Amino acid sequence: MYPFDTERVVIEIVSAIICFALAKFMINPYKLTREGRYLGLPLGFAFLGISYAISALVYSPLTISAQFLWLPLLARTFAFVFLATTYIFSNVNSKKGQLLGEIFASLLVIALTSLLLLAFVAPKFAFEGYMKANVYIRIFNVVCLSYVAIHTLRSHIRNPDPKTICIPFGFIFFAISQYSLISWYVDSSFSAFVGSFIARFIGLGIFLFVALRTFYVQDKEGW
Repeated sequence: MYPFDTERVVIEIVSAIICFALAKFMINPYKLTREGRYLGLPLGFAFLGISYAISALVYSPLTISAQFLWLPLLARTFAFVFLATTYIFSNVNSKKGQLLGEIFASLLVIALTSLLLLAFVAPKFAFEGYMKANVYIRIFNVVCLSYVAIHTLRSHIRNPDPKTICIPFGFIFFAISQYSLISWYVDSSFSAFVGSFIARFIGLGIFLFVALRTFYVQDKEGW
């Protein structure tokens, strides 16, 4: 298990709470319009919050089986890919984009579930496979987050808005967090391990700032 398990559990719990709060804020546009295109972000952050909640359980003294290490890793990957998919199909015709997004998400669920089942069926694969796959999955996460950061930055450049300028930086810090964990797994750099959590909280802080600012502005404007 990772060092400082107690601190790790606290970090994951706080991260989950922030993500669920973000999902609650981000669901407001959907409640008002009932348009499916507004569901991507709140669902993405809800999945991310679930992944952090699972991490808190996995890294607590209650969990000792190596198989459970796969749970937060795959859940977080699903959250990041879901967010990337939301942006990939955001410019496609709403019905077509929604259908493609659902198909892509279904395929992703099948792939991640297969890996999870393999981890529980083959105990030897559970730990050795996790250590080998971890780096590649983190690289995949960095690619997804980098895409989202570039996409949101381009969107802001096309339509400058003070409310959206911070969003790309939030995803950039998420990507830095995942990249730092790659360094931790490759060379056991403790500074990279700590840096990954610092980058995560900076990213979450940025999103929380944007959500609170947008929420109160919308509330004053009569949303």
